[in-house]
Amino acid sequence: MIDLATIWAFIIAFAVFVYVVMDGFDLGLGILFPLFPQKTDRDVIMNTVAPVWDGNETWLVLGGGGMMAAFPLAYAVLMPALYTPMIAMLLGLVFRGVAFEFRWRTQKARNKWDIAFAGGSLLATLAQGIALGAILQGIHVEGRQYAGGWWDWLTPFSVLTGVALVIGYALLGATWLVMKTEGELRDRAYHLSWMLLVAMLGAIGAVSIATPFLSVQYTQRWFAWPNIILTAPVPIAVAAVTALLLRALSNKNDHQPFFLTLGLFALSYAGLGISMYPYIVPQSITIWQAAAPTNSQVFMLVGVSILVPLILGYTAWAYWVFRGKVRPGHGYH
Repeated sequence: MIDLATIWAFIIAFAVFVYVVMDGFDLGLGILFPLFPQKTDRDVIMNTVAPVWDGNETWLVLGGGGMMAAFPLAYAVLMPALYTPMIAMLLGLVFRGVAFEFRWRTQKARNKWDIAFAGGSLLATLAQGIALGAILQGIHVEGRQYAGGWWDWLTPFSVLTGVALVIGYALLGATWLVMKTEGELRDRAYHLSWMLLVAMLGAIGAVSIATPFLSVQYTQRWFAWPNIILTAPVPIAVAAVTALLLRALSNKNDHQPFFLTLGLFALSYAGLGISMYPYIVPQSITIWQAAAPTNSQVFMLVGVSILVPLILGYTAWAYWVFRGKVRPGHGYH
């Protein structure tokens, strides 16, 4: 018998990961924006993502909407626990979205919109990372509802994951600039990539060390025998990808650093899945306990099987059409 709950868990996990891939470097560019004070550089930076940025949130909608429909119990528990970071994230995305277009239409207030773009990007990223940490550390559930307090989401661990995600997105943004720009802007992006890679490795190490202390389940999942045989390839793969990324940066290969950084994100995401599965609300609710009725899951699955390939198709086409380097004075706007 087909396990629809597992299929939907994979679909939602896939949507969230694609969002991280698609919007991560976009938000990372906003985080790096203050480090490029020249107007020409900022225009080029924004033109590298101008044709594609507004389609990235599609995957966030799919992930959130899919959870509400496929796992309504988990959605009902998680949202009250994360209202504050979720509202902060949405406000950040709104500010950066408005600023993205408005800064091109004004000269007098351009600096204000640049601040809104950078601030919105930082706020949205930090909120996403804090929400992730709050989920990973566990949600207080009694019966079938959230039983924690208003500030339970704010802990040293959730702040750590928030900072880690800011660093990771910034590294994605820097390697994206390496791939999409030329000259001094590209050289500056290379320099930032080196520093951010060191910072990201430190963040991955800190989160990895702290996570097993959150729950005995996490410790057993990663270090108990024979689980360690299955989990050991993840840190080994992280070390291998890091070595390749260092070599790519040393060799000034413009394309490899971005995709290798995505590899680090994929491995980190796999580690998160290893820690949490089969819980959708860690230590409280499994994917099967939270799943919607079978008929609802089947009905939605038909729609998703049609829409997801279409979204992937037009997204791939957009990136293909606007491939290549972006030069000053030549862009989408």
